[in-house]
Amino acid sequence: MRRVMTGERSRLTVLYGGLLLLAGGLLTGVVYLLVKEGLYSSISVAITGAVPARRLEDLPTAFPTAYRSAVPASPAPTVPGQVSAETLTVARTVSDAAESAALERLLTVSLIVLAVYAVLSVALAWWMAGRVLRPVAVITETARRLSGENLHERIALEGPPGELKRLADTFDVMLGRMERLVSAQQRFAANAAHELRTPVAVQRAAAEIGLAGEPSPERVARIRGKLIEVADDSERIIEGLLLLAASEEGLRERRPVAVHEVAREAVDALAAEAAERGVAVTVRARPLTVDGDAVLLDRLVHNLVVNAVRHNFPDGRVEVRTGPDIGIEVTNTGPEVPPDTVPLLFEPFRRLTARTQAPDEGAGLGLSIVDSIARAHDATTEAFPNRQGGGLTVRVRFAACG
Repeated sequence: MRRVMTGERSRLTVLYGGLLLLAGGLLTGVVYLLVKEGLYSSISVAITGAVPARRLEDLPTAFPTAYRSAVPASPAPTVPGQVSAETLTVARTVSDAAESAALERLLTVSLIVLAVYAVLSVALAWWMAGRVLRPVAVITETARRLSGENLHERIALEGPPGELKRLADTFDVMLGRMERLVSAQQRFAANAAHELRTPVAVQRAAAEIGLAGEPSPERVARIRGKLIEVADDSERIIEGLLLLAASEEGLRERRPVAVHEVAREAVDALAAEAAERGVAVTVRARPLTVDGDAVLLDRLVHNLVVNAVRHNFPDGRVEVRTGPDIGIEVTNTGPEVPPDTVPLLFEPFRRLTARTQAPDEGAGLGLSIVDSIARAHDATTEAFPNRQGGGLTVRVRFAACG
């Protein structure tokens, strides 16, 4: 009961009902005062115009008490053709009595009407408050029902544009973002478990099968190399996951970072691998300074370049550009990328082709780490397939870029 009395609907009912009752009381008071102000003259004019003077003179017989109290002891002489003073006094007495009776009746009826109006005002205010707060109740009930299994539900409030309609629409948009985030987290957990389970299974199989019986030294050396290779893959996956988690937490401090220098250093660090794969890398680095974390920005550029080098053709090309107008842009030749799969490449463990367990294949975290680091630096990441020659163009635009 306390919850009902202290609820918003009760408060709105008191507010609306009080305003309606105040308006009704003011209207009743104004009508009463206006009627009282002109009632006497209206009654006098009506009596003197409707009742002949001779009939007024007969009133003392019907109302002797009122007549004796109203007429002076020595009445003034009357002029022929005029109404006598006694007649006027009688008319005034009748008007006063009629006015008093009419005002009393008016006051009684007004108070009764005001009481009924008060009851109706409270009922109407309660109904109006319920109508106004209905969207809030719908939002509350939807929020109570929400869980990881029914984030697809929406309020979909119907009604004219207004504050509550915008609130409900904003809540629906928020639910959509939450649904996408929860789905991404679920996919991330499932893919991470799968990626980490694969090297563990390989290690177990190598240990159980490769070292069964009395293996030869050559066999032991081969199994040892395989175990080290699988351990390296697991270490890269774990490092990628840790870096992804660190970038999701945001930046603790910002310092000016010369991104164009970072791009040159990343290309130099990958020059040997690019030459081994037959990929030509060119750099067009115009000065670009960004406030951020030097380690994370180095990883961002490194992931972009290594992704462009490894997902390429022999004798392919990679072009790295930086500048205040474009941010960081990396373009490579390579397999054709369907436009509808481009957004999926920024999700963890997503690849354009199926995993082949080839050396230096990567864990599928490169572009997701790039996107996460970009968001931590208030930057946006966009990618689109190249029209000619296949491949992909990835661009990171910072807030300072035009």
